[in-house]
Amino acid sequence: MGRALRADAERSVRAILEAAERVLAEDAGASMEQIAEAAGLTRITVHRRFANRQSLLEALAVSAKQQLLDAIGEARPDSAPALVALYRVTANVLRVKNTWRFTLSHATPHTSAAAALWEEIDAYTVELLTRARNEGLLAPEADLDWTRQVYYALLGEALNRPGADQDPEGLATLVIDTLLYGAGPRR
Repeated sequence: MGRALRADAERSVRAILEAAERVLAEDAGASMEQIAEAAGLTRITVHRRFANRQSLLEALAVSAKQQLLDAIGEARPDSAPALVALYRVTANVLRVKNTWRFTLSHATPHTSAAAALWEEIDAYTVELLTRARNEGLLAPEADLDWTRQVYYALLGEALNRPGADQDPEGLATLVIDTLLYGAGPRR
C-alpha cells in the first residue's frame, strides 16, 4: 500500500486483517467472503483492499511482524538491564504472538517487506542476547544464533501451554528461566 489510506479505509483494512486472523485460525481454507462477513464488510470491500487471498496473507504477515517489532520497541529494551529487558520483550512478544497465532504459526508469504521486518526482529533479538552475554547472563562462549533459535522455540512452546493466553508474564518468566538456567537445579 504505497500511499497513506484515509481513516475509514485504514479501519476497514484493520477490520479485515483482524477478521482474517480469527476466521483463518478456525478454518485455514476460509473464503474471502467468510472473512468479509466476519469483518462486517462486503466481499467487494475486501477485494478492493486485497485483490486476492495471496495479497491478504501477505498483508497479514507484514502486520503481524510489524506488531512484533512494535512490541519489542514498547518494552524499551535499551533502557533496562538485560534481564529486565528480556522479560519485558518476552511478555510483550507472547501477547502479540497469542493474538496472531494463525499468521505467525503458519507458513505465510515472505514479501520483501515481511522479510525485512523479520530481519529487524532477529537483529534486535541478537542485540539483546549480546547484552545478556555481556552482563554475564549467558556464557561468554554462547553461540548467539543458536540461543536465538532456542529462545524462539521456547516462545512457541510457551504459547502451546494450556492457559497461555491468560498469563503472559508467568510464561515470560518460564521462558527466560528456561533459557538462562535450563531445567537443572540452580546453583
